[in-house]
Amino acid sequence: MLTSLLSFYIAANLSQDIGHPVSNPADAPFLNKMIEESSKPVKNTLNISPIISARGVISMDLESEEILYGKNIHTRMPMASITKLMTILIILEENNLDEVVTVSNNAASTTGSRMNLQAGERITVENLLYGAIIHSANDAAVALAEHNAGSVSGFVQKMNKKALELELVNTRFQNPIGWDDPLNYSSPHDLARLSKIVYQDEFVKKAATIKNMVVRSTNGAYTHRLESTNDLLNSYLNIKGLKTGRTSAAGLCLATIAKSDEGNKIITVVLNSPARFRETKILVDWTFRAYNWY
Repeated sequence: MLTSLLSFYIAANLSQDIGHPVSNPADAPFLNKMIEESSKPVKNTLNISPIISARGVISMDLESEEILYGKNIHTRMPMASITKLMTILIILEENNLDEVVTVSNNAASTTGSRMNLQAGERITVENLLYGAIIHSANDAAVALAEHNAGSVSGFVQKMNKKALELELVNTRFQNPIGWDDPLNYSSPHDLARLSKIVYQDEFVKKAATIKNMVVRSTNGAYTHRLESTNDLLNSYLNIKGLKTGRTSAAGLCLATIAKSDEGNKIITVVLNSPARFRETKILVDWTFRAYNWY
């Protein structure tokens, strides 16, 4: 692809009248952009594959979606709170950040990871999204689902419809949180693709890198301290997010966006890992050592 584009570009310039410059300096930004967009990962064949114990694993180039490493990438398995990526995607597509949500008794009583929402509390969609992304708050996910669709079950229908639209063929949702359920599953490949789509949103790019934050209800009566569940944000790697997950059936899970020193970005997913942060570090480090982008 790159060779063809360059050949076309050179031929076009050579066809100019003799006496004119072979290339126009004004075209340089275009040519640079063309090269950058055509950049593809090329593997060093001498590199040995990493040892990753997670049940499901994938490393994918963010731009081209080329699979750089994989293990059971199309196998359906529990995904825990990585489920919330679909919840977040639908809310960002259908709701405004400044909309005000009234927290229901159902949302306020949701168990597991919580930002401690109170029944009757009024809080913005923006602050609930911060809660879902940074703190992996289950109560925030339920409040957002009910606000968007009127009920959790109605929102789950939207989640499954969206999965079909995105051709996530090994994905199904049964709740907006990620609770264990035989009908709530995905695959490493599907989750990598979903991660890419969600990460395109500028709000997600910002929120996914925040370690600690305080948000409040609209009247200031309730304060919620959010702490990131992603330990990799403080690592030596350039981690841009994205979503953690942990349940008894899913084990330890993590979807990650990482950037190399050269500016190349990859998506990694580990499902049912004995050590999600350590194994993701190994996978990210290996990928950037094993591949060069040309």
